Amino acid sequence: MLRPSLRFAGLCAGLLISASALALSLSDLSQKDATGGLKDALTQGAQIAVKQLGTPGGFSNNPEVKIELPGNLGKVAKKMKQFGMGAQVDELEASMNKAAEAAVPQAQALLVDAVKKMSVDDAKGILSGGKDSATQYLSKTSREQIRVKFLPIVKQATDQVGLAKQYNAFAGQAATLGVLDAKNANIEGYVTEQALNGLFEMIGKQEESIRQNPAAAATSLAKKVFGSL
Repeated sequence: MLRPSLRFAGLCAGLLISASALALSLSDLSQKDATGGLKDALTQGAQIAVKQLGTPGGFSNNPEVKIELPGNLGKVAKKMKQFGMGAQVDELEASMNKAAEAAVPQAQALLVDAVKKMSVDDAKGILSGGKDSATQYLSKTSREQIRVKFLPIVKQATDQVGLAKQYNAFAGQAATLGVLDAKNANIEGYVTEQALNGLFEMIGKQEESIRQNPAAAATSLAKKVFGSL
């Protein structure tokens, strides 16, 4: 009969062998598995980000993505509040955030389509890239198509607010004078840009979360792939 110390040593050796058998590196995975796991994780991240933002309060209640009047217009808004026009400013900012919340669900199909079109080479670059490389891939491949979807929804929402016309007049003049970025020269363009920034920021947070905690991934394949990084 083995002495207790020998049995313990044998048990430890067995555990080490089991652990080494389970530990996978990225190079151990097939290209199909690596790509499939990444697609699963990206689809999950995009869907969660859209769900978080595309609901009432998705932007306005989240200080990280809440849309406020930009630059010098923000300073003007503070002055307007001092002169008793705070309600109008609040209405405009509320409409900007509501417009973004209404537009965001349109992004989901385009994001999922971008994931489906990902090549093996794309997947390799993402998995060997930086901590936000998946988010950068989605931004590069889908941002402009999403912008086209967002713009008319945002315009329809903001056109209903009286102060929006004054914003466009003031912002257009400010942009001409060089005191406001040209891309912020009309309210629908500004809100659309901020909505896009917020969307990809939240996707980035989902990517970071899965990279830090692969167990949070929705599928076993995604868990395996991000667990190997």
